[in-house]
Amino acid sequence: MAKVLKLEQRLWSAADQLRANSNLKSSEYSQPVLGLIFLRFADAKFSKAEKELNITNVANGKKIKELTVDDYQARGVMYLPENARYSYLLGLPEEENIGRAINEAMKSVEEVNPDLKGVLPKTYTKIADDILIGLLKNFSEIPMDVEGDMFGKIYEYFLGNFAMAEGQGGGEFFTPTSLVKLIVEIIEPYKGKVFDPACGSGGMFVQSANFIDEHKRNGDSAEKNISIYGQEKTLETVHLCKMNLAVHGLSGDVKQANTMYEDVFKCNEQFDYVMANPPFNVTGVDKEKLKDDKRFSLGLPSLDNGNYLWIQLFYNSLNKKGRAGFVMASGAESSSNNSEKEIRKKIIKEKSVDVMIAVGNNMFYTVSLPCTLWFFDKDKKNTDRKEKVLFIDTRGIYRQIDRAHREFTPEQIEYITSIVRMYRGEDASDFLPYLERSSRILSKIEPSTTEEEKEIKDRLKIIERLREDWEQYFKKNKYENIDGLCKIADISTIEDQGCSLNPGQYVGVKSKKIDDYNFIEKVINLNNELEVLNNESKKIEKNIENNLKEIIGDYEL
Repeated sequence: MAKVLKLEQRLWSAADQLRANSNLKSSEYSQPVLGLIFLRFADAKFSKAEKELNITNVANGKKIKELTVDDYQARGVMYLPENARYSYLLGLPEEENIGRAINEAMKSVEEVNPDLKGVLPKTYTKIADDILIGLLKNFSEIPMDVEGDMFGKIYEYFLGNFAMAEGQGGGEFFTPTSLVKLIVEIIEPYKGKVFDPACGSGGMFVQSANFIDEHKRNGDSAEKNISIYGQEKTLETVHLCKMNLAVHGLSGDVKQANTMYEDVFKCNEQFDYVMANPPFNVTGVDKEKLKDDKRFSLGLPSLDNGNYLWIQLFYNSLNKKGRAGFVMASGAESSSNNSEKEIRKKIIKEKSVDVMIAVGNNMFYTVSLPCTLWFFDKDKKNTDRKEKVLFIDTRGIYRQIDRAHREFTPEQIEYITSIVRMYRGEDASDFLPYLERSSRILSKIEPSTTEEEKEIKDRLKIIERLREDWEQYFKKNKYENIDGLCKIADISTIEDQGCSLNPGQYVGVKSKKIDDYNFIEKVINLNNELEVLNNESKKIEKNIENNLKEIIGDYEL
C-alpha cells in the first residue's frame, strides 16, 4: 500500500502540473486522463497475453495460425487493435496529431469490444499535443505487477483529486483491497449472481473474480462462474466500472441508477451474493418514495439516515441461500433508535446474521473512521449455527503503513478467515503451512526500496505473531472463544443485550500483559473494556428499574 500511495502521488503531481500549464478545467481534463490510464492497463494485460499466446502458437518452429480476437478473449483479455497499443501511441512522432490519434484509438477499442461502446473518452483533440505526450510518458511508469485492483486504486485516487480541484470535496472513497478481499474470502462467491448496488469502480467484482481464479474449483473461470450486476449513481463512475471490468477480462450488467429509488434489476430475493461499501450515513432520502418498495419491507427508519435502508436492501436482495458481506458505519450495529432496532431485531430473528467484524480506523484512503463488516447467510437457518452469531474484533489486527493508513496483510486476512471457517465447522489445518509458505517467499525477496524492505520485515514479524497466537489459541485447529478476539453468542444472549451486534460488546478485552502492547493497542483494549462496562451498567440500571417497579407498583417513578 505504501508503494501504491507514493506511485499515485507521483503520477498525480506530474499530471496536475501538466494541467496547470494549460487552460483546461479539471472537468475537461479528468476523463481524458482516466482514459489514458485505462489504455495503459489494457495494453499491459494484452502484451502479457500476446507473449503467452505466441509461445503456445508455435509447432516445429512455425506459427500455427494467425491470432484472432477470440484467442485473446478466451484468456479473459480485452483485444487491442494495433493503433490502440500504448507503445504505438507513445512512439508517434511529435509532428503527428496526437489528440486525433488517441481519439481513433478509443474508437477502435470500442469497435472490437462492444461492452465499451460509448464508454471511452474521445475529446483528446481539445488538449494540446505536448500535454498528451507528457501524460503518455507519465503513465508509462505505472508498474503492472502490483497486487490487487491497481487500476481501481489509481482511478479512485485521481477521481478524488479531480473532485477536490473542482471544490466538490473528495467524493466517494475507494474500498481498500484488503477489506474487499476479506469480505470475498468470507462469503465465498464461487458460483452465481453477484450484486453490488453501489458498485463504484467495480472493485468487489474484480476481487470476486480473483477469488475464483485463486481457489480453482472445477477449472472454471470467473467469466463462466459468476454473473455480475451493478448499480451506480453517476454515469462517469458507471463508465469507470465498465472499463475496470474490461481490463480484467470481465463483463457485466452495470446500470446508472439511484439505487434508493430505482430497482432496475428487480432485486428482491434475486441474488446469490451481495457485496457493497455503500455511502453510509447519508441524509436527505425521500422516504415517501420508498413506502411501497419491497426492498424495504422490514420498515422505514425514523432517523434521517440511510444506513438501515442499505442494510435491509442487502438483506432482501438475497435468495434463500444467498450470502452478503458489506461495510457499514461503526455504531449502526448497536443503534438504540427504536425503528432501526426493530429492523435489526427482525433480521436477527430470521437467523441470517452470520458474522460481525469490528474494523479499526485509518483503513480507508481518504477517511479515518472505523467501520463494521456485516455478513448475512440466509441458509444458516438450515445449519447447526442457526442460533449462533460469530463476533470478531480486528481493531488490534493491522499493519501500519504510515501515520494515516493501515491495511490487513494477506496473512492477517487468512487468519481472520480461518477463524470463520472453524466456526462454520470447516477445516483450517492449512493455516500454519500457509504461514510457512508465505514466510519462505518473503524471505527470498530482495527489496529494491526501503519501503519494500520495511513491508517485508513488518509482514515477517506479523507472521511470527500469528503463528504464536494460533498455536496458543487454536492448536487443535478447532474454534475457541478468545477474549478480545472472537466470541460465538447465542441469539437469546443477543436479544438480552438489546439486539446489539457490536463485536466489542461480546468479545470483551484480551487477557494479556499490558507490556506486550503498543500504545494504540492499549487504547483499543481500554475502549473495549469501556464498552463492556457500559453494557453492564445498562443491565444494572434495568434491574434497578424493574425492582423499583415491583416495590412501588403502579405508582409513577
